[in-house]
This record gives sequence, C-alpha cells and structure tokens, in this order.
Amino acid sequence: MRRRAFISGFVGAAAWPLATHGQQRERMRRVGAFLPSVADDALIQRRVMGFAQGLQQAGWSVGGNVQIDFRWTAGKPDNIRKHAAELVALAPDVIFSAGGPNMGALQQATRTIPIVFVSVADPVASGFVDSLAQPGGNITGFMNTEFGLGGKWLELLKQVAPAITRVAVLRDLSNRSGLGQFGAVQSAAPSFGVEAVPVGMGDIGEIERGLGAFARAPNGGMIVPAGGAAALFREALPALAVRHRLPAIYSDPVFVAGGGLIAYGPDRDSAYRHAASYVDRILRGEKPANLPVQAPTKYELAINLKTAKALGLTVPPALLARADEVIE
Repeated sequence: MRRRAFISGFVGAAAWPLATHGQQRERMRRVGAFLPSVADDALIQRRVMGFAQGLQQAGWSVGGNVQIDFRWTAGKPDNIRKHAAELVALAPDVIFSAGGPNMGALQQATRTIPIVFVSVADPVASGFVDSLAQPGGNITGFMNTEFGLGGKWLELLKQVAPAITRVAVLRDLSNRSGLGQFGAVQSAAPSFGVEAVPVGMGDIGEIERGLGAFARAPNGGMIVPAGGAAALFREALPALAVRHRLPAIYSDPVFVAGGGLIAYGPDRDSAYRHAASYVDRILRGEKPANLPVQAPTKYELAINLKTAKALGLTVPPALLARADEVIE
C-alpha cells in the first residue's frame, strides 16, 4: 500500500483497520490527535504513520477498539484555541499533541484528560509538568530539544562558515519555548564571537522582512530553532537563506533535504512512534503523572553540499565524516 493512501485512510476515516487479530468485542477507546499542520502535509503524514504503527504494535486497531479524532491547526492561533476546545469537548481517553502552542491551549482547556506531547522544548519552564522525572499532573511526553543545543548550533555553523559574526535567530513568540531557545543561543554567542539577533516568524511575510533587513549587513548567518512554526515554512526558509546569502543551520534534518545547508537535531520521527507507547500505557490504566518526560537520545547531523557550493562554502572533511546524511 502506498504511504499517502495509507495515511489518508488513517486520518480520514474512523474505521480503518490497523490490525484485527481476532479480537473480542470490547469497549471502543477514544484518542484525540492535535497536530500543528495540515492533513496532506507529507512530513506530518510520515510521522503520523509512525504513530499509527506504534499503536498497531501495541495491539490497537482503529475502528476496532480505538477511534482517533484528528484536529489540524496549520499553526494558526485561532485554529489552535478552537480545536483544543473541540477535542476536550469530545472527552477522549487521552489526547496526543504536538508543539508548544498546541499544548498551551490544551492545558487551558483541561487539567484532567491525559495528554501525551511531542515537539516541546522545555515542558518544565513552560509549566506543562512539575518535573521531567515526575510530571505530576495530566501531561507527559517527549521533548524535541534541549537548550544546550544553542551552543552546538553556533559551533557547527562557525565550522562551515567561519566568517560569520552575526546570526539571525528565528523566534516564534506564540511558542513559550521560543524565548528560551533564543536565550540559549544569545548566551553562547559571545564565546563564538557572534551577535544573536531575533527575527520573528509569525508568518512568511514577517520572516522575509526580518531577514531582508538583517542581510543588509555583511557576515550574517541564520539559526532556525525547534518549533512547529518553522516546520510550516520548511520549503521557504532554505530558499530565503540562499537568496540572502545566509549560511543557516536548522534543528530538523528535513530542512536539509529541502535545500538547507546544515541541520543538527533529534530524530523526531521516533518521538511520534514512542508517543504511541505512552498512549497505549495510559489506555491500559497508567497515569501521566507517573510516566517520566523523555529527552531525545539520538541526534542527527545532515549537510547539503549543493547548498554549500551555492553559498561559496567548503565543508571541513572532518565534519563531513561525522554527518549522518550528506546530500551531494
């Protein structure tokens, strides 16, 4: 079965059989899925497929013993508030959510329905959990980054483009972790001889204006931290970086496949698969308060040599040797 057809059936119908296994008739369980994209986005399709496979491996069948109610926000604040309220009103057994803005809306809407998140940078500072080891409430999940990566992004960017003295750091003000990620880069920047400059990414127009103004001065680069808003612009951002001659590093390797120069970040596909295991455990009676928040354990380095050539850069051989993926 082709991947697109597989996912379209999964997100579009309640009675799509993942597995049958001769199951006895049992109470239908209900899972809400709250995602910061649109249903036909290829990247989210791939990651939702991983979530679906995780449920299947745990013995759940959509339309058999579990129903999935999807809501897609496209990163728009009005959609986030509206769809969070809709999902909570459905009273699901558990909600699976991606991204800090989505989590903020869900937390305002319910303090009782269990929630499993992915793609949240700092759930403690954001107020979603009491601690990583003991979340303490109705929320747990899988972090998508650690603030210590701010220094790593600068280190890698300087290795590829040593002339950089200024970096535009894209910042999503609707995401509570956006300020923390910018602060981490800003704190590390002086040790690399770099000035960090925030650029808003409320929409593509704001990004274009901010990068255009930033690029008027020489020796600039760009950092795109983790966040759902960045993923919405994953095709536009690499093109803007090349247009403005800005060597850029991204938090997600998918940007490199789309023309980004370099990326370093966790394997987000695996987070979706692991989230299914927590959804399974909650459906079987465990409490989110007792399921520790997990940090990424695997990080990937990806480099696009075609983009490096377009920017007139030479990637050090030692860095290429470390890369998990190199696009020629």
